[in-house]
Amino acid sequence: MDKRKKIGIMGGTFDPPHFGHLLIAETARDAFSLDAVMFMPSGRSYFKDRQTRRVSDKYERLEMTRLAVRDNPFFTVTDMEVMREGRTYTAETMEILTRENPDTDYFFIVGADTVVTMRTWYHPEQVFASCTILAAVREESVKGSALLLEMETLQKEFGARILLMDVPNVAFSSTDIKNRLEAGRSVRYMLPEAVINYIRERELYQ
Repeated sequence: MDKRKKIGIMGGTFDPPHFGHLLIAETARDAFSLDAVMFMPSGRSYFKDRQTRRVSDKYERLEMTRLAVRDNPFFTVTDMEVMREGRTYTAETMEILTRENPDTDYFFIVGADTVVTMRTWYHPEQVFASCTILAAVREESVKGSALLLEMETLQKEFGARILLMDVPNVAFSSTDIKNRLEAGRSVRYMLPEAVINYIRERELYQ
């Protein structure tokens, strides 16, 4: 019998992708012996509709993600959500992936603070049925008791499989980086050099 593949999925807007994203993905790959981690830039995320700051062009975010991961042979990038018209939902994406790749087990990588909001996702029962959730835990990201309580509730309510993983604390986010870029400040050592060069060439976040 052929061995089943173990593929991690790292979703997000990646606006822009930074070393924090890469560190979480590599931690998951190493800790859970994943064959690869697939980065999945979102197309039009319904969560981002509520934000006042405009999300960057999806094709620019896709290209930045490709540049960010190109040095790691275990990282890949998929454009399946970027190319989909309209709003993109994780439940629909996972349904497509599991149908097209029945020999693969998927591990969806999120921040621990995301776990306590997942019941508000579009058809969360489909998400939990199609993959194992890997929750990256950082010291101040979410109170442990609240996280553990929600994990237990999701397991009982949806049969969710949620595993925790410790990740080093990264004290910046994509929002912090955009604020620094808008202010003309350095983002060196926060982003891969190839991504910084792309941002400069395209004059993004000015």
